Amino acid sequence: RRAVGRAQATAQHHAALPMAVPLRDGRGEVVAVLLGTADLTADGLLDHLLEGRVGQAGGILVISPRDRLFVASTDATMMLTPTPPDGVNPLHDRAMAGYRGSGTTRNARGIDEISAIASVPTTGWFVVARLPVSEALAPVARMQAFILQQRAPAVTMVLIVIGLIMTWLLRPLLRAADQADRMTRGELPLAPLRVVRDDEIGHLTQAFNRLLAKLVDNQQALARLAHHDTLTGLPNRKLLDERLQQALAQAARHGQRVAVLYLDLDGFKQLNDTLGHEAGDLALREIARRLQALVPQTGTVARIGGDEFVLLATGLAEPAEQGAQVLAQRCIAAIAEPLQLARASTLIGVSVGIALGSGGELPQDLLAAADQAMYRAKQDTHASTAAR
Repeated sequence: RRAVGRAQATAQHHAALPMAVPLRDGRGEVVAVLLGTADLTADGLLDHLLEGRVGQAGGILVISPRDRLFVASTDATMMLTPTPPDGVNPLHDRAMAGYRGSGTTRNARGIDEISAIASVPTTGWFVVARLPVSEALAPVARMQAFILQQRAPAVTMVLIVIGLIMTWLLRPLLRAADQADRMTRGELPLAPLRVVRDDEIGHLTQAFNRLLAKLVDNQQALARLAHHDTLTGLPNRKLLDERLQQALAQAARHGQRVAVLYLDLDGFKQLNDTLGHEAGDLALREIARRLQALVPQTGTVARIGGDEFVLLATGLAEPAEQGAQVLAQRCIAAIAEPLQLARASTLIGVSVGIALGSGGELPQDLLAAADQAMYRAKQDTHASTAAR
């Protein structure tokens, strides 16, 4: 049998490998031993190993796990030096235990490497080809840089196109949102938004317009409730004050007179108690209709109490007192006509107070003057009735 000894350094500082081969006779007995050494640093023995390179910074190692020794290495300084202790290089520890294959590890110098391990037949040694990870992955990094350099303009162009498309798609929505925001701040009147396209944004705009239409209808209904009497539909005291203010301002500008007629129904409480509230409501609606027929379009008929009405007349010809008296007589005559209630004809009267203004009065003062005049007229009516 052939035996290979432990590689060691000679006196001449060469790496030598002792070897022995037994010589046997015809009966198979050992009669002699042929001994020899191989100078591992001799020319031609491991030149191919010493000159070999794995990449730019990689190399090859020949390791004897029995001797825990680097037998040979691309790096001459590592030849016949001890292998690192256990725990320094995990992949090396596995190779020393018999693992053959490849993997990544961090060597004793702290460099991350990719290593491939293979056995050397009959010697018990193994060979390690190693390459730093940074060098091994350098082509990948160059490929990534190449892709970025080549694809970056295209990717940028695609992003720009996508941005332009999204801007075009969202422009109607952004415009609609801006208009809706300005409407909420009162900078624009409430109005339907323009539907640009028949897509999801268009459907959203149409839904907003329908919601806006309902909102406008509700606002109009609330405004009517706030300014009109719910029973007769006539303007209430709030709307009367606004119109009286406008009429007085116009009268002051044009030198005209304003007439306010304060009407209080006579006998309405008895009618309401006798025939019921439903008949009383019918009477109030009929009286409101008759009064509206007497007042021109520029005038106003308002209901300000249970059985109290106010007529506002503007643009009266001079003498204004005479025109107001004629209007009051027409009101008295219209209300005096029989009311058809509960299948019976019912009569009701009215007391009228008149106040004239030329524009310098306050609305509440003019109404108060007409109310006092109506109260005096009602007292005179009661006095005359009692005298008869």
